[in-house]
This record gives sequence, C-alpha cells and structure tokens, in this order.
Amino acid sequence: MRGRHADAYSIYKRGTRDYINAYDKEQVRSLNGVSKEIGNPSWKRSFLYILVASLASFLYGYHLGVINETLESISNDLHFNGNTMAEGLVVSICLGGGFLGSTFSGLIVDRVGFRRAFQLCALPMIIGSSMSATAKNLSGMLLGRLFVGTGMGLGPTLATLYVTEVSPAYVRGTYGSFTQIATSLGLMSSLLIGFPAKETEGWWRICFWVSAVPAALLALFMEFSPESPHWLFKSANISVGIANFLGSFAALLLMDKLGRKVLLIGSFSGMVVAMGLQAASASSLVSSSNEVYLSVGGMLLLNA
Repeated sequence: MRGRHADAYSIYKRGTRDYINAYDKEQVRSLNGVSKEIGNPSWKRSFLYILVASLASFLYGYHLGVINETLESISNDLHFNGNTMAEGLVVSICLGGGFLGSTFSGLIVDRVGFRRAFQLCALPMIIGSSMSATAKNLSGMLLGRLFVGTGMGLGPTLATLYVTEVSPAYVRGTYGSFTQIATSLGLMSSLLIGFPAKETEGWWRICFWVSAVPAALLALFMEFSPESPHWLFKSANISVGIANFLGSFAALLLMDKLGRKVLLIGSFSGMVVAMGLQAASASSLVSSSNEVYLSVGGMLLLNA
C-alpha cells in the first residue's frame, strides 16, 4: 500500500515538475519575443524609405552608362563627330561635377539634413538632364553633363549614410546592399533604353529625358520620408542650447516688467504644453512622419 502511494506521489511530482518547466520555457519564449520586438523594429517600416534613397544610386548608375550607347548619335547631331577631345569631355565632365558634389556633400548634410540634401541632389540632375536633352551644340551638352555630375557626386554618399542610419540594425547589411544593386540596375537600364539610339534619330534625347523622372520622384518622395535620427539628435542639441539662451534672455528682459509670478505661470504653462506634445508624439494617434517633429518641438519648448 505504501509503495503504491509512493509511486503515485512520484508520478504526481514528476508531472508537476514537467508542467512547471514547460510553463517557464513558454514564458521565456514570450519574453524573448517581446524584447526582440521592442529592440528590433520591423523592417517594413523603413523599407520604402530605403527604396526612395536608393533612387540616388540608381541615377548615378544610369548617368554613368547612358553615354555609352548614345555618344555616336550625340556627336553626329551636335557636329563634333571624330573630335576625340570633345567626345572625351562629354563622357568625363560629369566626373568633374561629381568631384564638386562629393566634396561638399558632408557640409550640405550637416547644414540642411538628409531630406533636403537628397532634394538638392535631385535638382541638378533634373536641370542637367533637361539641358542635355535639349542641347543644340557641344557647349549645352557639356553644361548639362556638368550639372548632372554635381548630383552624381552628392547621391551615392547621401544614400549610403541615410540607409545606414535609418535601417534597423538586424537588416542593416541587407539594406546596405540596396545602393549597389540600384547602381547596377541604373547601368543596365541605361544600356537597355539606349539600344535604339543608333537606329532611331533623336532617340538619345529621350534617354536623357527619361532620367529626369526618377530624379523628380526622389525629390518628391523625400518630402514624405523621415529625417535621419542621428542628424536630428545633433541638430536638437544645438537647438536646445539656442532655446535655453533665448528663454533666459527673454526672462531677463521681462522680469522687471511682468514680475516673477506672471513669468512662473507662463513657464509652467509652457512645460505643460511641452509634456503634452511629448505624450502625443509617443501615442498611436500621430503618424510616424509627424511624431519626430512633435517630440523635438516639445523638447525645445520644455528647455526654453
């Protein structure tokens, strides 16, 4: 009898221990899933922005390759066929513009941020491709290629940095390859579009007009893309210092006129509004593209 009770007790104890272990494993699995979700945001949130930034690399590859199939037609129409110096300038002058663009790319990003820098990159590409497509002589073609080269110098640098700073850490390597893939696609697209250039008169102008479309899309879609968090953090530190200085200076001027009580009421009211902006930016009521601006605005108002 005692042995039967002992067996039943051991079976009960073993079953209880197995149940507890299974429960603990399930809890650990769920906690790991929550921590992974919190620490690693979904790749889908930044995927579209990566594609938009990759347009700059696509344009870089396109303008590198567009001249290969069209140079003979361009030289015939613009009357410098056989002039190797002129043909070499048409091919290589965009690299001179690229040198200028890449030299000032870091300064431009630090001053205006990535979104505006991408738009500044797209602008000379739109202007340059339009000038090249409507060129009547060698000078017009060279000037258009120079404008395009300036955008080419800005684009790859901006795309690489932006993709690195916006993409989640666990897919950063995958997203980082998008810029190289886009460059290769741009090269292949320019070759495919340029095939009819030797047989069809004036087709080379269409090849340059086509390149204005992705440049315009880059400038347009960057208006709806988020700014780099690193640039926002750096610019916010400067803005906080300016806000502190302006707030202290205003308090110094208004202390004698309004009195301490009115200033304190205004200060506390501003802090309440700032905290409300911070809370609104953290809620689900605000779109992801506006939550950054609300958060930064609340922080500046809180420090003013």
